[in-house]
Amino acid sequence: MSIERLEHEQNLKRIFGIDHFYDEQWDAIERILSGERILMIQRTGFGKSLCYQYPATQFSGVTVIFSPLIALMRDQVKSLNRKGISARYINSEQSPEDNSATIQAALNGEIKILYIAPERQENQEWIEATRRMKLSMVVIDEAHTISVWGHDFRPAFRRIINLVKLLPQDLPVLATTATATKRVQNDIERQIGGKLTTIRGSLVRSNFNLYVIKVQSDDEKMVWLAQHLNSIEGTGLIYTGTRVDTEQYAKWLVHNGVNAINYNAGHDAETRKDIENGLMENRYKCVVSTNALGMGIDKSDIRFIIHTQIPASPIHYYQEIGRAGRDGKTTTIILFFNEHIGDNGFADDYRLPKSFIDGARPSRDKYLKAINALKEEPLTISGLMKATNLKQTQIRVIKADLIEQGIVREVVNGKNKIFEYQYGAKELDTQSFESLRQSKLKDLDAMIGYVYTDKPRMQYLCEFLDDDTAVTFSNCDNTNLNKQAVQMTEYWTNSIAEFHENYFPMLEVGTRCGNMINGVAASYYGVSNVGNAIHRSKYENGGDFPDFLLRLTLKAYWKKFKDIKFDMVLVVPPTHSGDLVKNFAEKFAYSIKVPISTELVKVRQTNEQKIYQNSYLKQENIKDAFSYTHSENIAGKRILLIDDIYDSGATMKEIGRLLTLLGAELIVPITIAKTIGGDIL
Repeated sequence: MSIERLEHEQNLKRIFGIDHFYDEQWDAIERILSGERILMIQRTGFGKSLCYQYPATQFSGVTVIFSPLIALMRDQVKSLNRKGISARYINSEQSPEDNSATIQAALNGEIKILYIAPERQENQEWIEATRRMKLSMVVIDEAHTISVWGHDFRPAFRRIINLVKLLPQDLPVLATTATATKRVQNDIERQIGGKLTTIRGSLVRSNFNLYVIKVQSDDEKMVWLAQHLNSIEGTGLIYTGTRVDTEQYAKWLVHNGVNAINYNAGHDAETRKDIENGLMENRYKCVVSTNALGMGIDKSDIRFIIHTQIPASPIHYYQEIGRAGRDGKTTTIILFFNEHIGDNGFADDYRLPKSFIDGARPSRDKYLKAINALKEEPLTISGLMKATNLKQTQIRVIKADLIEQGIVREVVNGKNKIFEYQYGAKELDTQSFESLRQSKLKDLDAMIGYVYTDKPRMQYLCEFLDDDTAVTFSNCDNTNLNKQAVQMTEYWTNSIAEFHENYFPMLEVGTRCGNMINGVAASYYGVSNVGNAIHRSKYENGGDFPDFLLRLTLKAYWKKFKDIKFDMVLVVPPTHSGDLVKNFAEKFAYSIKVPISTELVKVRQTNEQKIYQNSYLKQENIKDAFSYTHSENIAGKRILLIDDIYDSGATMKEIGRLLTLLGAELIVPITIAKTIGGDIL
């Protein structure tokens, strides 16, 4: 062992309380201290963060770490500060004032390690600050995000490379990822450039026990979890495909005595933090989440990860299961797969990831719509959304691609970013988008291959990731572990049916609606025959909403709000459905013995909300569109507000705002159905 390594390990012990580096860690650190550029591809739990945190303490300036993981920033900054290392972060969780103060502290030399979200590369204040900052090292965490072939590519992250290209060749750069095929590796190497060394370690996770459970319905997944989850050691994560699923699975598990909670991007920041802390403190048997949770969570003893929906590729799957068992102890990994073939000829569990892939890039027509709008005048993001009636996620993808192709340029105008069409630019090229789509569909097919392979499952994953480490695999249901299956007895068939009949979706209205609180829907629009019945009445001259919808909605009301004494029932004024909702509300009000008022009226014409694709246009459509005839009668009242369908909630929230201004004490929304669309992460 070299004298230099011994000296640094003494520092390591003093600063971090760790006795020794792994040999692979020291190899990377020694190169970084010498000013080299490194691409490190190592499994989750290897200790990649130490490979940049330790060198950062030895440099005189600031080390900037680009990371898309806000939870990781929060955890690592807290941990570093406890060790006496000055660390801060810049991201969307902080106020603009706090972010500006952090930038100034970095300029003043008061920060040793600075974490920053890659999207901040678009912030002019940050761009100007980097020119004056004393940089010692740049780190690109989750480096697969800068590669178009990576499983989580984000166009805006490529701007990190613009900074890297401006750095002196002897200023160290470290790019880290746990998941990169050779194709992704080559792309990252090409982008970073310079004298770059790639360190690729073994991706084998021998402590994982891997299972695939094939089912014929989502109900079978839920039943298996209720039967077995409490017998699996420790605490863990259950990943679902949509926000709706997180809520439904968590409610079902709690119903069956499992201490579960749901997590998704629809929760406010404080709720997400509290659930993350609960996970760290083992307050729950499991957290049921979309893949919005887990990346960057510094918890080494997650004992199980269960997917109720197949991810889009083996790379996604390896990344997500890699969050478990980082302490090296035995960990249970389960993937459910619904083999039932739907009307479109695909297995039910294939449809969702395929729809994500098909929708990852908007259609050519939508690109042209944005281009034509920008030919008319330069626009901000919000202006472009209003001009095109496209969703924000679509606009952001389109904007990044048009900038990449030189068709549009970004101009800073005061505090606003404006996008200008470049006259004389080349024609839009969408061929590369189709090539990428085909590549991702091929990856999805490989994920189906994982379900049906007779190889050792870890071997299958490692081979896909171009890791050919020679190992004897014996840790899955294709080798030495028993196959798992669902036993649907009469008891469980009745139990799941009863649950569905008594499960009522929440209508989340947020915190900006005055005295309106979260309400309830009788069902989801796409569930059983509810949506069909509503559609027949509204669009096929099917008459009043059928009585079974009234009974179901009353059931939801009595379960959620039986203890509240309401003063009146109000009806949301219709756009095109005539007296359908009014007739329904009259029957509802009669049943609960609360007087109904029809004095909530529209003061101007509006369009159906469903024709608008983004929140700006939905809000514009209904802003100041309602009034109450005798407004003096609202003060101090507890009001039940009834409509047929809850989608974005914009209409309900606007009415809630009005009624609050008129002095209503409490407003509770209730609908027959809630739509599922858009609730993904």
